[in-house]
Amino acid sequence: MRDLQEIKANPRIGIIQESPDGLQAWWQHPKYKATEMLVIFSWGGGWEHASASFKKRCPTWDEMCAVKEAFWRDDECVIQFHPPKSEYVNNYPFCLHLWKKIGNDFELPPSIYVGYKNKSY
Repeated sequence: MRDLQEIKANPRIGIIQESPDGLQAWWQHPKYKATEMLVIFSWGGGWEHASASFKKRCPTWDEMCAVKEAFWRDDECVIQFHPPKSEYVNNYPFCLHLWKKIGNDFELPPSIYVGYKNKSY
């Protein structure tokens, strides 16, 4: 996770509310129209977590990448889980989540299995 002071200093993040283990903020994507996204970021219970939502649509891949960049360092891996269907929870239809277990790194498949770095098509 980025240093909390670094997160708070980001001019695209407008803090709405803080608690000892998280914050709620409005966030503007740097590349797109000035539509604001609601982001709730927390670090309690052994997990770092960001939820991102708009009023009328889900965030795009690029928007979720920008949320990752705003709250986590470039060398950190965060995950969007797809649990068993019996474990699904959908409290808001336009919300996506990013997760990182505190103190653990996720094992990743070899990059050749998921794509090639810097390959021109």
